Amino acid sequence: MADTVLEPRSLFFEDLAIGMSETLERTVTDAAVRAFADVSGDHNPIHLSEEYAAGTMFKSRIAHGVFTASLISAVLGMRLPGPGVIYFSQTLNFRGPVRIGDTIHVKLEVAELMPEKCRARLACTCTVAGEVVLDGDAWVKVPSRLPKPDAPKPA
Repeated sequence: MADTVLEPRSLFFEDLAIGMSETLERTVTDAAVRAFADVSGDHNPIHLSEEYAAGTMFKSRIAHGVFTASLISAVLGMRLPGPGVIYFSQTLNFRGPVRIGDTIHVKLEVAELMPEKCRARLACTCTVAGEVVLDGDAWVKVPSRLPKPDAPKPA
């Protein structure tokens, strides 16, 4: 299964509708986990040492939970709603481990729209082999194509 490549798509608030969704698939590699450890500074051996991880409840290395969550950010920033979005809140419920070699399936779905503030709540679900490993809600501010009521009118 090939990883999804997200081509940028910018949606305005007025383009959104309840139930719209976008997905992403990404396979967790050793290189990606090590790069994430370097970027984040989280070098917990449960992510990097097979020997250490063998003695844990997971019995093998697992990806950082926030590695999985970062894929939600990728979908928000690239596709739904895309470039221009302001990501201001996220709930995360970690439901299960993600191991090296697992393919994460990320799905975001528009669950609520607040037109007065151009805000949207997106339900976020990450699964591996059909099992939920992470879920939660993202709140975002979405650019509008409509002028603000108090904005100066063009001359």
